[in-house]
Amino acid sequence: MKKRALLRTAMLGLALFGAAATAGAASDYPDHPLRMIVPFTPGGGADLTARMIAEPLGKVLGQPVVVENKPGAGGTLGATQVARAAPDGYTMLYTTPGPQITNPYLMKSLPYDPRKDLVAVSKLAVVPGVLIVGKRLPVSTVADLVRYAAAHPHDVRFASAGIGSSSHLAGELFKAMAGVEIDHVPYAGTSIALRDVLGGTVEIALDSVAVYLPYIQSGAVKALGVTTPYELPMLPGVPPIAKDLPGFDAAPVNYLTVPAGTPPAVIARLNAAVVEVLQSPEVRKRMLDIGVLPESSTPQAMAALIDAEAARWKKVIETSGARLD
Repeated sequence: MKKRALLRTAMLGLALFGAAATAGAASDYPDHPLRMIVPFTPGGGADLTARMIAEPLGKVLGQPVVVENKPGAGGTLGATQVARAAPDGYTMLYTTPGPQITNPYLMKSLPYDPRKDLVAVSKLAVVPGVLIVGKRLPVSTVADLVRYAAAHPHDVRFASAGIGSSSHLAGELFKAMAGVEIDHVPYAGTSIALRDVLGGTVEIALDSVAVYLPYIQSGAVKALGVTTPYELPMLPGVPPIAKDLPGFDAAPVNYLTVPAGTPPAVIARLNAAVVEVLQSPEVRKRMLDIGVLPESSTPQAMAALIDAEAARWKKVIETSGARLD
């Protein structure tokens, strides 16, 4: 009995010591620079937005936040690095839906568990898209386009930034919900797709507002609808696609994650810092100027959104037959 009592006392002491150590570490956090891994190339939309957030985030936290680009395999390489990092809050992943939400259904396997190895900190941004058409098509509304595509199967092609990209999946969602036969033309990046849409090689695209806004404003292409369920301040008068296709929503989120096992107090500190940054009028203006909507959340709300979006896009991917391997 005495041995058991001593053992229980020792175990309780270790538990209390561990809790105290964790609390101490969290109270001192952060005490050196942090890394924000962006699993895509420099200069892209995710990279630009990450850098807009990283600098003020560092100021709020009292330590620099250094952005590191780790592109490859649809975001998988960077996500793997973060999933395998020490769970101390010093390595974060600035991500789009790919690594956790869509890649599990586009690839046979991943080198990490997308739901268990990465933990949500906060939503960061909504990246609205726009459905644009070149001048060749005699359409002015989403309803016009649906009627035209129904009357001319396979005559309309949509450009994307590549198989499995947000622009590809948005096009597949449109195709399924409209019940039309339009053909996918994947490109090696948004800039090449943009060139062919402007040149009339392909007829339509659903991509980020940030990419197409200057060309819409110049009249080079027509904007038929936005991919959010609501109108956008930077495109007044352009209705949601959902007006003609109820329930349509294809505006990907950007969000922040950390390795599983990161102390809750550290996650809470990061979340509070993100919320503060995204309330800054200067940061909000900079993001809105490039067509990105700043938006934060609790860790729990972001985790629930990941689950919901994964279930939704799984159906779209399986219906389309899209694969990355």
